[in-house]
Amino acid sequence: MFHRLLPRLIICIAASIIATTLGCLSATAADPIRIGFGISLTGPLAANGKSALIAMKIWEEDVNAKGGLLGRSVSLVYYDDQSNPANIPGIYTKILDIDKVDLIMGGYATNMLAPVMPIAIQRRKLLIGLFGTAVNSEFKYPRYFAMIPLGPDAKSALTKGFFDIAMEQNPKPKTLAIVGANAEASHNNSMGVRENAKAAGLTIVYDQTYPPATTDFAPIVRAVRATNPDLVVICSYPLDSVGMIRAINEVGFTPKMIGGCMVGPQTTMLKAQLGPLLNGFVNYDFWLPVKIMQTSEMSSFLKKYQTIAQTEGTDPLGFYAPPFAYAYMQVLAQAIEATRSLNDDKLADYIRNATFPTVVGDVKFGNEGEWAEARVLQVQYHSIIGNSVDQFSDMSVQTIVAPPRYKSGDIIYPYADAKK
Repeated sequence: MFHRLLPRLIICIAASIIATTLGCLSATAADPIRIGFGISLTGPLAANGKSALIAMKIWEEDVNAKGGLLGRSVSLVYYDDQSNPANIPGIYTKILDIDKVDLIMGGYATNMLAPVMPIAIQRRKLLIGLFGTAVNSEFKYPRYFAMIPLGPDAKSALTKGFFDIAMEQNPKPKTLAIVGANAEASHNNSMGVRENAKAAGLTIVYDQTYPPATTDFAPIVRAVRATNPDLVVICSYPLDSVGMIRAINEVGFTPKMIGGCMVGPQTTMLKAQLGPLLNGFVNYDFWLPVKIMQTSEMSSFLKKYQTIAQTEGTDPLGFYAPPFAYAYMQVLAQAIEATRSLNDDKLADYIRNATFPTVVGDVKFGNEGEWAEARVLQVQYHSIIGNSVDQFSDMSVQTIVAPPRYKSGDIIYPYADAKK
């Protein structure tokens, strides 16, 4: 009797094993693709970190509304890095070892991206960073890509337009002062400033850093003023930029041209906070609502972003970090779909060689994962009255003065004339 039942028993057991296996495979296939990262939601980088996260969540919602990627939904796994580089190793170790994410992304800003690199290299992970200056210049890591339009000469790109404009003036400026925070981003950018100054034949009369915790910038401004420079380039982070701009106005320092490399004034809330104190400054930016840069896709994205930003209390216009945060997620999505894979090597190989249509335009990567071509704007602020946010929604109080392709008007020079 048992011998007659044995074949049926074996068939039933086998069927049960197959069903269980298929069920597990089905469950695995249905699991979301988990993408992990740290992002600054508190601390001095929070204004841009929060607005970038909104953009990433919009991307997540858009992708899932279309059926996800590879037939699976996507899920963002993120932690607040508190704008503190020391928190980065712990966050990325957790998302890889505890959360078991499929892919990682870099957070916002150079100082937060540099500490991720050793982990990405050790784990051989693809890493796309948001707004990091020359993060890969020392590592030369082939799986790193930068979502920032600096081009192959990343260190000098942020201020090249500043110097181009300055050297067109008559008489030409002759001297330069450089001041910046003692931090990774400022060091990288200051190196680029020195390269641009050398190419322009300028004499550097002041070149100093200040501690990142500095709150009183008046003594620094007076020290710079004592050298009587024609040009001043400031390599600062958001809170420093506010402190510097206030001190320059309080001290009454009026070089011929000032700004260049200040992080912060690109953000709407800081622009509104500073108001007329910004008048005359010339500084970098990456996107503004000029006709040549506007597209229907960008308009659609900004409409979604601005609706959410009203309730989140973050940058109400979203011209700076949000479009590029959405774009770097678009790059990842297109690579996943094209390779039909989550393999870091396959994705990196594809990203290295492809051109990506994104909300900020076509993106192609070149050496060290930087953009193949630079697209950095130099913007002068002028005619700002009061602290209204609305005046920054168009180009009425801000003019793109370089590069020529995106130029929307001429510079007011010297700086003192733009203060009037």
